[in-house]
Amino acid sequence: MSNLVDYDLILRNGTLYDGSGHPPVKGDLALQGESIAALGNLGQARGRQEMDVSGLAVTPGFINMLSWSTESLIADGRSQSEIRQGVTLEVMGESDSWGPYTDAMKAEMAERQGDIKYPIEWTTLGEYLHYLARRGVSTNVTSFVGTTTLRVHELGYADRRATPAEMERLRALVRQAMQEGAMGISSALIYAPDCFWHTDELIELAKVAAEYDGMYISHLRGEGNAFLEGLEELITIAREAQIRTEVYHLKAMGAMNWHKMDAAIAKIEAARAEGLAITADMYTYIAAGTGLDATMPRWVQEGGHKAWVARLKDPAVRLRLRHEMTTPTNEWENVYLMAGSPDKLILTGLRSERLKPLIGKTLAQVMAERGTDAADTMMDLVIEDDSRVGIVYFVMSEDNLRKQIRQPWVSLDSDAPSMAPEGVFLKNGTHPRAYGTFARFLAKYVRDEQVIPLADAVRRLTSLPAENLKIARRGWLRPGYAADLAIFDPALVQDHATFAQPHQYSTGMAHVFVNGTQVLKDGEHTGAKPGQFVKGPGYKG
Repeated sequence: MSNLVDYDLILRNGTLYDGSGHPPVKGDLALQGESIAALGNLGQARGRQEMDVSGLAVTPGFINMLSWSTESLIADGRSQSEIRQGVTLEVMGESDSWGPYTDAMKAEMAERQGDIKYPIEWTTLGEYLHYLARRGVSTNVTSFVGTTTLRVHELGYADRRATPAEMERLRALVRQAMQEGAMGISSALIYAPDCFWHTDELIELAKVAAEYDGMYISHLRGEGNAFLEGLEELITIAREAQIRTEVYHLKAMGAMNWHKMDAAIAKIEAARAEGLAITADMYTYIAAGTGLDATMPRWVQEGGHKAWVARLKDPAVRLRLRHEMTTPTNEWENVYLMAGSPDKLILTGLRSERLKPLIGKTLAQVMAERGTDAADTMMDLVIEDDSRVGIVYFVMSEDNLRKQIRQPWVSLDSDAPSMAPEGVFLKNGTHPRAYGTFARFLAKYVRDEQVIPLADAVRRLTSLPAENLKIARRGWLRPGYAADLAIFDPALVQDHATFAQPHQYSTGMAHVFVNGTQVLKDGEHTGAKPGQFVKGPGYKG
């Protein structure tokens, strides 16, 4: 009987979106082992298993260009909220990558752990990604090496330039990470200590990543008052280091800055016309998610978390901060002022059991309960929780989201961990983007509002990020490519997570395959964990 079987599995009668952006075709798709074996009219072929997917879109698995699942995948390798949206590759490491570490960094990381506890059994970034894959994950995983991690490794949390000897060691760390399979180098320049880098230093580190055909990807130094200046810095790094670049979670924050999106798009288009390979990614919500560190000037955070908290207890520092936190400036990114009022900040992440009842409340509500003003409330929360405190800030416009989606060089990210509405994840709130980014894109903006056609939406989720990252054998429906597949009904796909109730799965994704193994079947997780560490272009195995 076995000699009559051509393939392990044949998906019959699907609507095949190959990732090119071209209109779909009806046909079959065959899997053999971990790969796509054939597609088209396979009427005479036979599969060990066959599945009728009539009426369903069959696409390459989606790529999440910014995932924070570094920790959540240790707690639960099933990656439920991502898999149920069709995500098959999570790209991690926005400036804070999980390696390379020193012993001191490991000790600090262990001390700062929150609800999820785990031993730190790795030192380099490559070791971490291998650790995840061995442990068992349902999605594929990869990462950038982050400039915050690199900086702390060599300079600690000090606001100063690197010495020539330190720069040489930093270059060696980038080289090691690239050879281990990192996708490139990443930064988040609004946060301390990353904001202490000078542009010329970033150029030097980016040049090393460029030697391995890696990418430089950045949370810009400004996304609000200094949005265009932050973008210009990224373009300068792209030009000087001759490196592919991407803007993390493209946005214009604050109503006073929303008009800048047109100029930002024009800047990127001009740079691309010049020959620079510049792209961007985004999430599908008008609220950003970060910490209360984004409401305070960076000088107060120099020296690391403990130094920050200690300063916040000093009456003289608090007096100065009350003024600086409530005074408009272009010198640093004040996300509190960009939100406009305390009712546009929602608390989502707290470590203290005593404070966890505040999760889901607005800053205005907490201020009313405590009888304190905004600045004192925010400072007190950081001290009492001994954390940066997770916050959602309503700072963007729907019109700009649609404008960004229309740009052919924009892909998607969640900027969130992969979670599940159970266990340890319910101890905190989260931004709904953790559960809904990709489904919301397909439902609200593609199906309901028809901002772009479905075929192009699939391209944005698959071949565009795969090609930007220089990932081999993923992002397309092609023979010989990895069998990472998302299979769904475009009429039914839907996000359900809200800011009030974020822990809700998206629906409409019928089946998901990762490396040829079915991870989602009829909308339910199979428990399979076939995910692999996907190496970057500089990998030297």
